[in-house]
Amino acid sequence: MNQTKVKPAEGKLGILVVGNGAVATTFMTGVLMVRKGLAKPVGSMTQYDKVRVGQGKEKCYLKYGDIVPLASLDDIVFGCWDVYPQNAYQSAMYADVLKAKDIEAVRDELEQIVPMKAAYDHNYVKRLDGDHVKDCKTRWEMVEMLRDDICRFRQEKGCSRIVVLWAASTEIYVPVEQTVHYRLADLEAAMRADDRQHVAPSMCYAYAALAEGAPFVMGAPNTTVDIPAMWELAEKTGMPIAGKDFKTGQTLVKSGFAPIISTRCLGLNGWFSTNILGNRDGLVLDEPENFRTKEVSKLSTLETILKPEDQPDLYGHGNEDDTQYYHKVRINYYPPRNDNKESWDNIDIFGWLGYPMQVKINFLCRDSILAAPVCLDLCLLIDLAARAGRSGIQSFLSFFLKSPMHDYTKGEEAVNHLYRQHTMLKNAIREMGGYEADEELD
Repeated sequence: MNQTKVKPAEGKLGILVVGNGAVATTFMTGVLMVRKGLAKPVGSMTQYDKVRVGQGKEKCYLKYGDIVPLASLDDIVFGCWDVYPQNAYQSAMYADVLKAKDIEAVRDELEQIVPMKAAYDHNYVKRLDGDHVKDCKTRWEMVEMLRDDICRFRQEKGCSRIVVLWAASTEIYVPVEQTVHYRLADLEAAMRADDRQHVAPSMCYAYAALAEGAPFVMGAPNTTVDIPAMWELAEKTGMPIAGKDFKTGQTLVKSGFAPIISTRCLGLNGWFSTNILGNRDGLVLDEPENFRTKEVSKLSTLETILKPEDQPDLYGHGNEDDTQYYHKVRINYYPPRNDNKESWDNIDIFGWLGYPMQVKINFLCRDSILAAPVCLDLCLLIDLAARAGRSGIQSFLSFFLKSPMHDYTKGEEAVNHLYRQHTMLKNAIREMGGYEADEELD
């Protein structure tokens, strides 16, 4: 093995999850089951994926943990915040994602995971009515209370490191406001002035995490850390950040299938995506202002893969009045499905001489089953990044995210192409493991 400069994963890794709902409890229950030998971590890249290192006779394929020092599942300690007071066992049973026998197998440990009061503003998630919330006079007070929570958890659980993961609901859409979100000083002033219009509760979680030396992962499409002020704070504290929105079902398919169209030089007239979902996430997204946040995230995937400016005949229709293919995304709240989401994609393509064809994809997936291993991978990899001395936006984690963060103030473009994202991920693992980044997909 090559010499890595990454600090070893010594001591306990505290994972503080914002939200104690279906995704969070499926993630926590799964990790607890796996480390008891009761299940396998299927779907987790950090546990199964292999990376080629070396060339020629030196070539071999190794799991991530054999290249870089990843935290062991045995060293993970969970905590959480939620607007409802039920512990992780009660919440997992209520979510009804996993079978009771699986939850019961780790009941004792789940019952010990009792949520702290959430930093919450009902105006940001109108469909939730929980009252297990902090009494905060201002956004700055919200930050200070969250910092106290993180500090207390670290001490009580004896954690050497903390990662904060957002697995809570999608907030209403917060447009980036240059006078508030571009400079850290302006954001802090807005928090102190209790500017509730421009400072979402999620921003308080992110600020508190970074200020306490904890990497932060945004698993929803919220604006939160996707602003220059947070990038400035991440650099100032030397902490890595990642976001936004877990890439699980439909968008995973989209980021993998769209490259087939572009690589084969086929044309696209339109891509219509619709979903039905019945869990708490679906309920929240039934509110138009919250759906707007999700829509922006889900629409962004195709724009960087199938680009009209690069191939106007294929994606711009060669017509000044019709400059791009039609792309529509819909999410419908349908309670009978619970966590079993169904997505349909209707893709209208055209080929030789402009003759039309269609592709239809029907994905009957389990939202939290797909999200749980993504949560694990993001937590382990951002902890790795922190120990490697990496700060700011971690582009190599784009593989796991619907709307990957990038510096839009400098004209950077997000990478949504699944295979390029995988290459970025593998090269980052190689580099942190002391190997050369020797793979490129352009």
